[in-house]
Amino acid sequence: MPLKVPYAEPGVPDARGPARYLLWLVRKQPRRVFFGFLLGSTWMLGLVVPPYLIAHAIDDGLRPRDLGQLGLWVGLIFLAGMVNSLIGIMRHRTMTFVRLDAGFRTVQVVIRHAVRVGAELPRRVSTGEVVSIGAADLDRVMRTMTTTGPGIGAIVSYAVVAVLLIGISPLIALVVLLGVPALLLALGPLLNRMRDAETAYREQQGSLAARAGDIVSGLRVLCGIGGKDRFAARYHHESDALRAEGYRVGAVSSWIQAVMVGLPSLFLAAVTWLAARMTAAGDITVGEMVAVYGYVAMLATPVYFLIEGAQDINRGLVAARRVIRVLNLEPTVPDRVATRCPPRPADLHDRESGLTVRPGELLALAAARPAAALDLADRLGRYVDSDVTWGGRPLATMPVDEVRRRILVADNEAYLFAGPLRDGVATERDHDDTEIRAAVRTAAAGDIVTGLPRELDSWIEAQGRDLSGGQRQRLRLVRALLADPEVLILVEPTSAVDAHTESVIAARLRETRRGRATVVVGTSPLLLDRADRVAYLVDGRIAATGTHTDLLATEPGYRALAYRGSEEELV
Repeated sequence: MPLKVPYAEPGVPDARGPARYLLWLVRKQPRRVFFGFLLGSTWMLGLVVPPYLIAHAIDDGLRPRDLGQLGLWVGLIFLAGMVNSLIGIMRHRTMTFVRLDAGFRTVQVVIRHAVRVGAELPRRVSTGEVVSIGAADLDRVMRTMTTTGPGIGAIVSYAVVAVLLIGISPLIALVVLLGVPALLLALGPLLNRMRDAETAYREQQGSLAARAGDIVSGLRVLCGIGGKDRFAARYHHESDALRAEGYRVGAVSSWIQAVMVGLPSLFLAAVTWLAARMTAAGDITVGEMVAVYGYVAMLATPVYFLIEGAQDINRGLVAARRVIRVLNLEPTVPDRVATRCPPRPADLHDRESGLTVRPGELLALAAARPAAALDLADRLGRYVDSDVTWGGRPLATMPVDEVRRRILVADNEAYLFAGPLRDGVATERDHDDTEIRAAVRTAAAGDIVTGLPRELDSWIEAQGRDLSGGQRQRLRLVRALLADPEVLILVEPTSAVDAHTESVIAARLRETRRGRATVVVGTSPLLLDRADRVAYLVDGRIAATGTHTDLLATEPGYRALAYRGSEEELV
């Protein structure tokens, strides 16, 4: 049964509850789960065979001193051990496939849904929560799948042992039939307590992981404002609280481990004592007494699997609850496809602000409040529901995927992925070196490439941590240019570069994007002066449009915004 992953279509998960999700993982691989159950049950039953054979070896061979019979039964014991070892190997292999199937499928459905939710995901779920799914919750979900094999097999073997014991002594069989369920019931309160403790612990762990990520990504800023010690102290405080919670969870787990080892041993001692008394009274033979001991000792294995299975299911429910929390997130901008996108470049109009982006123009958007410009960019890129129209039709009713391909909002904090520089600026299609170098030239990033040891093949850290702010900003611009959308909206694309570099980028951007609509959000005079048209945004509405020169002459507020209120720069 080869395991083929990843799946082209992992299926639609049942996210109505953690138990339903785990059952969905089982239903997605019925043949493999059935073989796991069959092999697990056979392996468990195989553990019953040696005590049965040993009893006959004693009663039929050892006691009457019949070496022939003794040799026969010893040979059968050896053969039974060999066969059961092979079955155990096949069982373990099959259950490994079951666990991996559940793990890969969970990864795929979570990633697929994260892509569907898109930009809304980081606003609704912290990075730490998503990371903890892959770091810990995934393993818990995979381990839960083990209960579908040896876990169910343990129940089957328990029933078989009970039947065998009835043939030896109904009293002993009754003790075993009542004793094993009593052991499991004793664990109920502990398991419930552990589930509650682990749920709280996982929540705190996700929150702490998110804070650690924030500190690392913002370390340069924290050092600059002198706040690193304060944030570090807060992290230490939360880490101490998490450690205390971990101790509490560990205390519950230790009690369960003690019960797993201690109670079955006490139960075995009690049944062995009862069998020895019955042997001394002549109610059962020595061989039957040895068989009883073997059966009950063998029950330690299925009892262990039952207890371990209960633990795994408990932990799996906690982990699955975190998985379905992500799976139940819905994008705030649903993909309601009722209108087709314009077949050719068309006007993009925002009714709320009055802004119209015309095909082929380089438009600069200067806002008195930067937040208003960011909100406008989100509306134009369809990251929120709005009354924006494209080609006279509602943008909110057009296919999201096509809108994303044709209208790109490239903000100044866009993520830079770890890997070779060539991959870090890649888009949905492949680009040859000529295309990449052309985009690098437009973004004035040639010094970045030539300064790296292997140029385009050089490794870049996640978020470009080994680069300066200006270098990261130019690489983001390279990636946006390579995407080559019909409408490109650049949010503060040159805020971290010097004036000379900004002037070069402004001139080359105009030439490179000729014939396609480009919106530049910012207030740099070097960019504003290169624009075909400038839109001045005040209180969320377009107050005036025109060339940079015209607005300087007619709009005092725009003049103050463009030159930061310094009249000396106008001289």
